[in-house]
Amino acid sequence: METSQPQPAAATVPSATTTEAPVFVQTADAVQELDRWEQVGEEEARMVYEMTLRNELSGGTPVVRQFEAEWRRLTGLKFALTTVNGTSALYSALFGLGVGPGDEVICPDYTWICTVSPAPLLGAAPVFAESDPRTMMIDPDDIARRITPRTKAIIVVHLWGWVCDMDRIVAVARKAGVPVIEDCSHSHGATYRGKPVGSIGDVGCWSLQGTKPVSAGEGGVLATDDVDVFERACLVGQVNRIKGVDLVTTRYRDLQPLGTGMKFRAHPLGIGIASVQLAKLPELNRRRGAYVERIEAGLADVAALEPIPTSPGSQRGGFYGFPVRFRSERVGGASTADYIKACAGRGLKVGASVYPALHTLPYFAKGFDLFTGGRGPLVDGWRGYKPGDFPATRKLLTELLFLPVLSDPVDGAAEKILGILADASAAVSKL
Repeated sequence: METSQPQPAAATVPSATTTEAPVFVQTADAVQELDRWEQVGEEEARMVYEMTLRNELSGGTPVVRQFEAEWRRLTGLKFALTTVNGTSALYSALFGLGVGPGDEVICPDYTWICTVSPAPLLGAAPVFAESDPRTMMIDPDDIARRITPRTKAIIVVHLWGWVCDMDRIVAVARKAGVPVIEDCSHSHGATYRGKPVGSIGDVGCWSLQGTKPVSAGEGGVLATDDVDVFERACLVGQVNRIKGVDLVTTRYRDLQPLGTGMKFRAHPLGIGIASVQLAKLPELNRRRGAYVERIEAGLADVAALEPIPTSPGSQRGGFYGFPVRFRSERVGGASTADYIKACAGRGLKVGASVYPALHTLPYFAKGFDLFTGGRGPLVDGWRGYKPGDFPATRKLLTELLFLPVLSDPVDGAAEKILGILADASAAVSKL
């Protein structure tokens, strides 16, 4: 699942190699001096250099295989497959589950479009569900209301590193006999009741896009215990990987190595970078988590803001964004725009969500002749959506504000940010 957020700026630093390479720093421009984290450095560059000399440039190379094995180990799942991006991982998961024309796929209205964009391309209609107004995750009760005999899959999203209520979601899904896909693109390393996210439903998918905690530049992962889902995912996107290695049973063996002829294979050099970053993930989550928890504790002294809880029994991870709730009624009815402006005037960049509610996009609101000639799931019979639909999600989006994510903050960074947030809160209450 990818975003339209700006790419990090590059700065040239000395390296041990004969040339200088850019080191990318992912942090908000307004607080760069507060964060020491380097997204990509010498270790990742050396991995790419060594893989290039070994001609590990295509297909299921040793580094790719090792990375998939490590992903299996970390998730506890039997099968893992790298893809060119998170979107193709989700496409492969839906194809693996047999999603096709006439089916419906439920997903949250509040998520990045790529969570559900593969469904119409497979001929299936997206069905959006409300967000829980307290946790911002998909509402399990609304999932239950939207299940029909045509529902083929449910996609849930662990947004921004927070974790869905998987007990309630799985209970709803199992009662209806519908499989669950976990979109874990924001939540690398998060857990639910001691289990890694992505290992609780039927299939887990992750994005390794350039600004994700574990980055391949572009890349994705699918993991599952379901052998048929795995083998179908191999068929739809892994053309020409080594014959006989991917498939476990004999069911599709006559279709190897070409499968369906589609290619969603990850670039090995990107996976090499991701393998270095995966080793760094526990420490990254520790630092990000400590910073987020310090800010959240300090919000007790910031009238305008309050933390957003994660699901009971969960441990957040990834921290792809840092959402908090703005409480207008506590600051004299001031708006989020007022507060954003007040923070900006004090040198701190905060902002509203970069994700719109999906039902407001013309593609879904009006429909689209996807395959031309009046064919596809978003034409005949597609009712579309109105601006007044999904009131809980719409209200949530008026309240969400995003604070900077610091990955290796300098001493006193959290206190400086909290001071600005409190000062801005006091200022807008006087408007």
